[in-house]
Amino acid sequence: MKKTPSSVESSKNNPENFRKIRANNRTLNSQFNYANNYIKTSKYSFLTFLPLNLLEQFQRLANFYFLCLMLLQMISVISSLTPVTTIIPLVGVLSLTAIKDAYDDIQRHISDNQVNERSSKVFRDGALVREKWSAVCVGDIIQMESNQFVAADVLLLSTSEPNGLAFIETSELDGETNLKCRQCIPETAQLGHDVGNFDGDIICETPNNLLNKFDGVLYWKNSQYVLDNDKIVLRGCVLRNTEWCYGVVIFTGRDTKLMQNSGKTKFKRTSIDRLLNLLIIRIVLFLLTLCLFCSVACFLWEVRIGVYFQIYLPWESIIPSDDKYTGCGVIAFLIFFSYVIVMNTLVPISLYVSVEVIRFAQSLLINSDPAMYCPRKQMFAQARTTTLNEELGQIEYIFSDKTGTLTQNIMTFNKCSISGTVYGDLVNEETGTVKQNLDISLPSDFSWNKYMEKDFAWFDKSLLTKIRSPDTPPKEQAIIYTYFRTLALCHTVMAETRTTDDRLVYQAQSPDEAALVSAARNFGFVFKERSPNSITIEVQGKQEVHQLLCILDFNNVRKRMSVVLKFNNKIQLYCKGADSVIYQRLRADQERLKEKTLRDLNNFASDGLRTLVLAVRDVNEGFYNRWKMRHGQISMENVTSDIKEEKLSALFDEIESELTLVGVTAIEDKLQDDVPKTIANLLLAGIKMWVLTGDKQETAINIGYSCELLNDDMELLLVEGATSGEVHAELTKLRDKIRASQLAGQEMLEHKTSQDRTKPGATQNGTRKNGGGAKLKAASVDVYDERDLSIVTFNEDTTVINEHNVNHVGNGTTAAPEQPVYALVIQGHSLMHALSAQQERLFVEVSTQCRSCICCRVTPLQKAMVVQLIQNYKKARTLAIGDGANDVSMIKTAHVGIGISGLEGNQAMLASDYSIAQFRFLERLLLVHGRWSYIRICKFLRYFFYKNFTFTLCHFWYAMFCGFSAQTILDPMYISVFNLFYTSLPILTIAVFDQDVSDTNSLRYPKLYEPGMHNRLFNEREFVFCSLHGFYTSAVMFAVVYGTFIYGVDDSGRTISDYAFVVTVLAFILVSIVSVQILFDTQYWTYINTLALLISLASYFGFTYVFSLLLKDTYYVFLKRAMTQPCFWLCVLVIIVLDIIPVISRRFYLLIVSPNLSDRIRMRQRILKANSAVESESDASGHGSYSNKKPRRSIRSGYAFAHQEGKYSLV
Repeated sequence: MKKTPSSVESSKNNPENFRKIRANNRTLNSQFNYANNYIKTSKYSFLTFLPLNLLEQFQRLANFYFLCLMLLQMISVISSLTPVTTIIPLVGVLSLTAIKDAYDDIQRHISDNQVNERSSKVFRDGALVREKWSAVCVGDIIQMESNQFVAADVLLLSTSEPNGLAFIETSELDGETNLKCRQCIPETAQLGHDVGNFDGDIICETPNNLLNKFDGVLYWKNSQYVLDNDKIVLRGCVLRNTEWCYGVVIFTGRDTKLMQNSGKTKFKRTSIDRLLNLLIIRIVLFLLTLCLFCSVACFLWEVRIGVYFQIYLPWESIIPSDDKYTGCGVIAFLIFFSYVIVMNTLVPISLYVSVEVIRFAQSLLINSDPAMYCPRKQMFAQARTTTLNEELGQIEYIFSDKTGTLTQNIMTFNKCSISGTVYGDLVNEETGTVKQNLDISLPSDFSWNKYMEKDFAWFDKSLLTKIRSPDTPPKEQAIIYTYFRTLALCHTVMAETRTTDDRLVYQAQSPDEAALVSAARNFGFVFKERSPNSITIEVQGKQEVHQLLCILDFNNVRKRMSVVLKFNNKIQLYCKGADSVIYQRLRADQERLKEKTLRDLNNFASDGLRTLVLAVRDVNEGFYNRWKMRHGQISMENVTSDIKEEKLSALFDEIESELTLVGVTAIEDKLQDDVPKTIANLLLAGIKMWVLTGDKQETAINIGYSCELLNDDMELLLVEGATSGEVHAELTKLRDKIRASQLAGQEMLEHKTSQDRTKPGATQNGTRKNGGGAKLKAASVDVYDERDLSIVTFNEDTTVINEHNVNHVGNGTTAAPEQPVYALVIQGHSLMHALSAQQERLFVEVSTQCRSCICCRVTPLQKAMVVQLIQNYKKARTLAIGDGANDVSMIKTAHVGIGISGLEGNQAMLASDYSIAQFRFLERLLLVHGRWSYIRICKFLRYFFYKNFTFTLCHFWYAMFCGFSAQTILDPMYISVFNLFYTSLPILTIAVFDQDVSDTNSLRYPKLYEPGMHNRLFNEREFVFCSLHGFYTSAVMFAVVYGTFIYGVDDSGRTISDYAFVVTVLAFILVSIVSVQILFDTQYWTYINTLALLISLASYFGFTYVFSLLLKDTYYVFLKRAMTQPCFWLCVLVIIVLDIIPVISRRFYLLIVSPNLSDRIRMRQRILKANSAVESESDASGHGSYSNKKPRRSIRSGYAFAHQEGKYSLV
């Protein structure tokens, strides 16, 4: 980094170690080939779309398999089927997927163009000109104006504000809407608008993703100036409360820190897709095994029997060999490939066509769900991709942003305590409810105040009366005035008057601080103006100008802020901060007031409010002058920053002592609608919830309690280490603590179990006998509860209860002893070490043992790294949800990314797989649509594999009767339309509309979500079962048909054992048997299901008739003839009975022995309906899964504070 200006020109060819820039010199900077400012988030271009998209699609093994199959079918000597039967479906699948991918990428191109086409003012030859963002280059000097996005990462040169200050909002970077301060180098700040000829040389770090770090040096006019993060404004920031500023472009395009923190767009697949790839490999191996068997059998048949058919076949022209065995071997070799083609429907291409259609239809249902419509934003939920619907039903971890996602980021002044008196909501201390008093039913009238805010509401009229009434005791009124003066003076808010409506507007570094200053404003203590030397307020219509002597700003160690002001020749210190630090600095003669105020603090905190303590001190002028002199001396000392900070902190403690307690503020950080209920139900579903936020620890913990991600029953585990060693020690200690508690709990459980087994009436498995078999009965209860549902069984209740309700009282089981429930809170600087290769496994071990986890002060890239870490180590399906650009990387990394429409920007929505208007819709998206989609696609796959094994293996059985000659038992046209027309519609309607339980019950019982998390409905075991079922059905069907008609004759004595007759009968029974299976698989009947089933059956007769006319065959005649024979219908009935017996037996066994929660709910509904006691779906009991009548926490997790660490030296 220690370079001279000349090194900029001498080191042109090595930009890797550090970046070299000369302002206003495009010619020199262009030689380093820095990235341009064009942003590209799209995946394809016009030229690369086809090859890249095909490459992605052929990563699906089935697509690659059918490509190979198509090539085989083009070899006429081995193919008994036309290649068209494979080409058309394959091209259809590839085209459908390509069209969808193209549409998605076009939307990304549109978004990119909107960003790249924005204009910015750039100096060219000393004059400002407008250029597109995409044309901005490294080294350019650009002008930024108030409320505009910054086009690139720039070094500030000059601003419109005194002392070279600029205020920026970084919500697109870190999710925080609080303003942050940046400051120019004093020497460049004096340039003002005269920066067109600035020619400084900059040597700085190379592009990286560290948002809070920048190292560099500016060489200008024979001087050098150290550059740090406080002098840099990053792309994505918005200039606020600053009329204009100028800066030199440092990083552009993909090199900007915003883009460095944005993950790459990747091709996402569901776990079902990955399982299908594995199953397809096994199906292909099974297919090859069958083909090998047929090939060997063909060889043996040819050797023993086939050679005698030479007089009928042109043997010499086909097999150029006189050796019998060689000729038979060649035939067997060719037959192997012929059977690969004949039995290719074991892996049907229509499977992927159908899956794409199903997912598209399910996406339309998501897009049109009125229950996920937000009137305020006029927005439905939107499935931006159609390939991940069932993944929504299998989520195990949710990673959520906080600001704008869980919270509205709107702070309201809710209550306060002034000199021991509480103001705000009037609560009956005995009942804990708000008093119903007509005097407080309407909010206080602030119309007398021209600065009032229309949306401010305060119901306790006593406070406003005491402020304005002349009858208020002077002492009491004086302390109230002091309270609100503290709010109006002790802050870093900037005020401006809008020219459009002459309205006073505040720009605050945090919503907390804005809420406090706004509260004072509405009560008549109006902050009006700030200058480097004064603060102007208006108190009940009278203007006061306070001389600003010093600001002692907030930092994470001090946890407080103070201002020293002079008014009417009197110096006063106003202070606000956390109770833990303010109480230590209060005068000793306030014990009673401190005790009363502390009780108010606890009450406020138990209501989930963010608290601050206010205090004041009269300062002797002589003392202050001596203190100020020492402050100046320490500030000028040439010592390390740590030593200087330590000395200043001690000096601040001197003046921030002997304080007089004034009161307490209580701020409510408004959550998004129904956030606690949504999180509670998602946790009940078994999903683990993590919050990844850029906020400080106290704020994040407070929100955790407010949204009930944290509660009193949890023990908070904090990781705050600053070094790798400290983090490792903390994580190791926490791991050992968790292990010890788990071990102790296990020992207690074993001890209690052994005791229970020795008690009279206990069975061997530790459960009590219930006195005989349980009866099927209905209970007259008003609320669906899992305990009530346990009665709906056919055997002893304990089996069901053990599965779902382990800890229910009275279930006769040994309840597990209570074990500590942990929640982890980790700081961003600690997380950096925890994510290292040496400690990531330890971090995962600790964090995944906790019920919930909160990561504070994290960067966008760290969010993505946390998600990736859980994916790698836990092999869990993850979902990330956020609303800002700082969440894009996390959204792209997760298996499913959810974007919430935010107030600033739409990057998160554009990068997401699904977009919703509010966080509360996530509950319905997962527990209803996600769960239904998973159940439906699993049912579809089970049926589809069963159907195709049944269909394909008929050729295998027939091979034994055709000399293994690779002849098909079914007509090629029938084979082509079997999956497309005869059997597709019924299963498609099931896969789109079927429900096991209603959406209301899906929300009422979150536990219904668990089967998807554990892959219970479609896995390798279920695949084997449906394959064996298909194998069994095909064998039964072929054997019964063959045995019935092999020697059969009709009523007139004519034979009915010919090939055409048997094939026609087999084809009809095949369609019938798979249609009967649909009847058993359908749980939610609609007219659409019925119509689809009838259309499929009708299509068989229609196509058979049409084919008979067009192709001049006699299949229709044979079908008509067969249906007149009694043996035909008896054959159909016998096959159907033999086929459904295993299905009914298995399902009845599962229903009796281990019914799942879905079975029990359906059974209960049937019983209630049969007894005319159907419960109203709109019962006041709600979902039964969450109640908001929970005791609030009785501890304070933190405090509300105005802003991040400030720079008291700047003011």
